Amino acid sequence: MADKELKEIFEKYGKRLEKGSDKESGQTTPINAFSQEYTTFRKEALSEQQSRYEWWCNFSEQVVKFAPPEKEKRDIAKAIETIHMNMTPSGAASFAALVGFLLILIGFGIGIVGFLLTNDLMKIPLFWPLLFLIAGLVALKVVTRVPLYMAARWRLRASNQMVLCILYVVIYMRHTSNLENAIKFSSEHVGAPLSLDLQKIFWDIETRKFSTIKESLDHYLESWRHYNMEFITSFHLIESSLYEPTESRRLDLLDKALNVILEGTYEKMLHYAQDLKNPITTLHMLGVILPILGLVIFPLVGSFLGGLVQWYHLAFLYNLILPVLVFAYGMNVLGKRPTGYGEARQVKQAGVNKTVLLWGAYMIVLFFTVMGLFPVIIHIASPGTDIDLGSFGKLLNYQEGASGQTVGPFGLGALIVSFCIPSGLALGFAFYYKKQAEKMMKLRNQTRALEKEFSSALFQLGNRIADGVPTEMAFSTVAQTLESTPAGKFFGLVDRNIRSLGMGLREAIFNEQNGAVLSYPSPLIESSMRVLVESAQKGPQIVARSLMTISNYVDEINKVNERLQDILSEVVSSMKAQISFLTPAIAGIVVGISAMIVGIIVHLNEQFATLAASGGEEALGTGGLSGIINIFGIEGIIPGYFFQIVVGIYVVELVFILSLLQNGIENGPDKVNGQYLIGKNMIGGVFLYVAIALVVSVLFFFLAKGILAGQSF
Repeated sequence: MADKELKEIFEKYGKRLEKGSDKESGQTTPINAFSQEYTTFRKEALSEQQSRYEWWCNFSEQVVKFAPPEKEKRDIAKAIETIHMNMTPSGAASFAALVGFLLILIGFGIGIVGFLLTNDLMKIPLFWPLLFLIAGLVALKVVTRVPLYMAARWRLRASNQMVLCILYVVIYMRHTSNLENAIKFSSEHVGAPLSLDLQKIFWDIETRKFSTIKESLDHYLESWRHYNMEFITSFHLIESSLYEPTESRRLDLLDKALNVILEGTYEKMLHYAQDLKNPITTLHMLGVILPILGLVIFPLVGSFLGGLVQWYHLAFLYNLILPVLVFAYGMNVLGKRPTGYGEARQVKQAGVNKTVLLWGAYMIVLFFTVMGLFPVIIHIASPGTDIDLGSFGKLLNYQEGASGQTVGPFGLGALIVSFCIPSGLALGFAFYYKKQAEKMMKLRNQTRALEKEFSSALFQLGNRIADGVPTEMAFSTVAQTLESTPAGKFFGLVDRNIRSLGMGLREAIFNEQNGAVLSYPSPLIESSMRVLVESAQKGPQIVARSLMTISNYVDEINKVNERLQDILSEVVSSMKAQISFLTPAIAGIVVGISAMIVGIIVHLNEQFATLAASGGEEALGTGGLSGIINIFGIEGIIPGYFFQIVVGIYVVELVFILSLLQNGIENGPDKVNGQYLIGKNMIGGVFLYVAIALVVSVLFFFLAKGILAGQSF
């Protein structure tokens, strides 16, 4: 009989151990089930672009296998492990080889087609073949290193969640000294990508790569040794707390773990802010000021070089090469940003249909682009057709060059119409990003208002519970005390669910349909309430101590966050000024000046041609007038119409890139805030450019017209 009872006991507790239950914490989630979720969660956490890249690399390795250099191979292998991709360094190199070969093949194809059309090697346009040849050679190096760029981006996003990760682990460990469940608790609340890293710790145990949670955790922490020692030190302090014989010493170590990462964050961000001024100044000068000011000379360069520089060369340089360089430099600056306290989880954008928004943005861009191309469409459909705009000159003003080729349009009306293209791009971006983020920003602002006063509200709640008030009734008491405040409304929702709907404490807070956290989707609030629910099983004094501890931790984090914002305020203000005023203003003035230069050259060319036709050659000597006409050859001039389109698109790209950089510096990888900033800055920055360029172009047109009217030849 005793053997039978003993067998039943073994079976009973053996099943409980298999489920990984923890008697103290009330956790019943199976450990193996939790670790197996890693594979599913990995697919959800990785972006669609990353998944496609992974597929192409694996496919390329099957087609043709290339191996990168040994040192680079080790770095790429570490990067692949960091970003949780199922591929090899050889796959990355093979994909780069295929991309490079394809680009080179396209270049040769363009050269062959050019030869077949011209039948003359000397007349083949070499620009595009050489462009694809160079791009193919560059791709061999750059595309191979894509995993390294992805890993840097991954580390930036993960490091921004580390303070909250340590916070959640410490909060859990204070009431239940179980490292395994504490890491699980943190991974459930911190959000991707760091949550994927934490789940990988359990996955490595399940797949027998490591035998204990400590071995797996230490292996993971080693990957951060060269990037964030504070994170490693904090986790080691947490591990050490497991071996302390006294409760007070254990709690001191947990407090020390959080203080280490908070102080480390502050010191590293202080140095980052000090070192950030020179890179931002360099970015502004080399990416904005000098390129835009350099645009002034292009109308003259095109004229003097007899058409060697065309508008599409300008577009290639300013709308492709420079934006890529500015983006790469900006991301390099952003990649050095240390750990911050940012958004831990992106809330689902309820009620937003991205497909509808995307099609709406396409329609806006298409409509304005067709309007902007109206001068070109008219000329193609009916060459020679033009519209007289009175004192504003002709709408199109196409000119015939010395070789009989028609060039243009040079009319002020065409220049004004060209502003539709950058305006349409700005409106399309603004519509898509701002509509996508505005509802979430409103909800986020409400949640942030609650988070600001949440620590004091938790402290009051903990005091009421410590005084012997039942937890369910304490919510009602604190809600009345904090009436009309965000915290009071939150606690009021919990109390209403308990009283009116008859819910228990857990259901009142976390019910999928009526839970209070649905109205305030904050990971910090959600995790605090989960700690409250779990610690409630151990008695009111444990609940009270847990809430007061969380209150102190939240206060400390808010203080550090405020100091970080103060440190970065100067750099962020400079970025805002560049986006909202300096870049649009400089670009607008440059467009106006360049339009005036083009107008003057066109007018002089017309007068010189008229003078030559009337016998003015003799007055200037043999060949004198012909030389002047050749210098101001109209075939080589870049029309203000195309010039403005190139500059306008460049301004749109700069506003987009600088908005991402501003958001990254200020908030870390906060996607929702980044979308909102792009939408907001597109409206303000690009339309300021359009307004300034339009006014300056019209003023300079009439100024040049008045000056030239008084000249005679």
